[in-house]
Amino acid sequence: MVSEVIFDLANRQQELEKIEKTMSDASFWQRDQDEISVLNQQRAGLKEIIDIWQRFHTEVEDAKILAEMAFEENDEATMKEVERDVARLQKEIKGLEFQSLLGDPDDKRNAIVAINAGAGGTEAQDWVEMLFRMYTRWSEDKNMELQVIDSLGGDEAGIKNVTFNVIGPYAYGYLKSEHGIHRMVRISPFDATGKRHTSFASVSVLPEVDTDINIEIDENDIRIDTFRASGPGGQHVNKTSSAVRITHLPTNIVVQCQNEKSQHRNKDMAMKVLKSKLYELEKGKMEQKKQKMHQSQKEIAWGSQIRSYVFNPYRMVKDHRTNTETGNVDKVMDGGIDDYIDAFLRMNCQSFSS
Repeated sequence: MVSEVIFDLANRQQELEKIEKTMSDASFWQRDQDEISVLNQQRAGLKEIIDIWQRFHTEVEDAKILAEMAFEENDEATMKEVERDVARLQKEIKGLEFQSLLGDPDDKRNAIVAINAGAGGTEAQDWVEMLFRMYTRWSEDKNMELQVIDSLGGDEAGIKNVTFNVIGPYAYGYLKSEHGIHRMVRISPFDATGKRHTSFASVSVLPEVDTDINIEIDENDIRIDTFRASGPGGQHVNKTSSAVRITHLPTNIVVQCQNEKSQHRNKDMAMKVLKSKLYELEKGKMEQKKQKMHQSQKEIAWGSQIRSYVFNPYRMVKDHRTNTETGNVDKVMDGGIDDYIDAFLRMNCQSFSS
């Protein structure tokens, strides 16, 4: 895979040279400001990746020379230092390799994630809460911020649905692999007879629309309703109509936010989610492949799952798209989903190449 990364970076070097040649032309600055801005962003992104790779190359060469000197002089302390440097470089290069799989312009954006309970009643609502915890742990491990936008508690336990924002570099690029139906099999703690239950939850992942994308929404096309928040938040949240629900009439898309104490802030967050949904809807119309992934959501039930989490009679988490599996269910539920993300991105990369 390293050779593939080098080849990819060589292509990026050619792309950078082509952009810089275009920008060096005297007539370039007479172009539309949006086009100038896009090329500037592309140039900055390519230059950042190339600079990182060149730094890695220099550090690897330095480590090689230092290792040779330490070996000749039998300097064990220096050899251990080199080993630490090499381990660090391997980890950083793997991260760069991972990012090379994220070529979609939206991959670098923040992610808006929604989890909804499907077939399974209270057990499915508990499953939503477990998945939410999994993504919370994953976000913490990646030093990404997770902000809850909207949440509705279960009737007896768990969560019926929750929408949250994951803020960090390439959050959408990583989490888009999670879009789909997630199936859990276990002996339910809510069943006194100790029977095994199968539960489902849908995970929807959208790229957050940044300020560089202009999504115009006609005020006549939306209906804004306010209501009292149903979740925790103190007296102010419960006694005032601070929660906001926005309905986009032409598409019948409904979004709501009740997690902030201020009605104004809830409205701003709801509008951000609506813009992301409208952006993805339009993008889906232009890109059939994306449309299948994000718009044609299957029934949240048997046979449509992308991944199964089995707690009983055996322990296994298996992704049905890539056949990636592990018996360490606890690690996965504690946020260890990188292997599944990596396998999905590589599969998509190979499909795109072919």
